[in-house]
Amino acid sequence: MDILQSFLVFLHILGAAIIVGLWFARIKNPTVLPGQFHGALLQLVTGLALVAVAEAGDGDSGLIHMKVGIKLVIALVIAVLAFIGQRRYKKDEKVSAGLANSVGILTIVNIALATMW
Repeated sequence: MDILQSFLVFLHILGAAIIVGLWFARIKNPTVLPGQFHGALLQLVTGLALVAVAEAGDGDSGLIHMKVGIKLVIALVIAVLAFIGQRRYKKDEKVSAGLANSVGILTIVNIALATMW
C-alpha cells in the first residue's frame, strides 16, 4: 500500500508542476494551455485516489476532512477554469489574463493548503 501511495503522491505533485510550470512559462502572455487542463485532471484523480487509499487503510486515516473538502472544491474550480481556457485556446480565441492567472494562482493556493495546513 505504501508503494501505491508514494506513486500517487508522485503523480499528484507532477500534475501541480505541469499546471504551475506552464503558467510560469507563459506569465508574460498568460493563456491556458491544454497541458494545464490535463494536469488539473491528474490532480483531481490522484487526489481522490490518495483519499481513498488513506481511508481504506487500517485504523484512523489521519485525514482532516475539512481540508480535503476545501482542496477538492479548489481543484474542481481549477479544472473547470482550465477546461474553459484550453477550449478557447484550441479555438484560437483570446484567453483572458484573469482566467489564465486564476488557474495558476489557485493551484499555488492548493499547494500551500496541502503543505501548511
